Amino acid sequence: MSDETLEEKRRFQRFFYKAKAILVGDESTVPCRIIDICMNGCLLEFDQPWLGSTDNQYTLILGLSDEIFINMKILFAHGQGEQIGFKCDQIDIDSMTNLRRLVELNLGDSAMLERELAALGSI
Repeated sequence: MSDETLEEKRRFQRFFYKAKAILVGDESTVPCRIIDICMNGCLLEFDQPWLGSTDNQYTLILGLSDEIFINMKILFAHGQGEQIGFKCDQIDIDSMTNLRRLVELNLGDSAMLERELAALGSI
C-alpha cells in the first residue's frame, strides 16, 4: 500500500511529539517517551523491550506542564520491542480538552482538528 493511500485511509493526523510520559499498569509504572500522538492513540518508546500484557488497559500520563496533564486509558494496538502503539480507550473531559489544544497547536489548522473530532465521534 502506498504512503498516499495510507494517508487517505488515516482518519487521525498523527504528529511527532517527543515527550516523557509514564505508563501505569495494574502491577507496574514504566517511564516512556511519546514518539507521536493523535486524538485516537499514541506510539510509545521504552528503554527496554516492552513485556506488558496485550490484553490489559493502561493509563498514559503525559505532563504538559506542572499543572496540566493528559490522562488517557489506552489499549495495546501493535508493535514489538521498544516501540509500541496504543489505542485510546477512555479519556476524561479535562484531558480531552488538553489533548485537543495540543493537537490544534501542532496541526496549525482548526478545520483539520474539526474533521478529526468528527471522525472520533464516528468510532
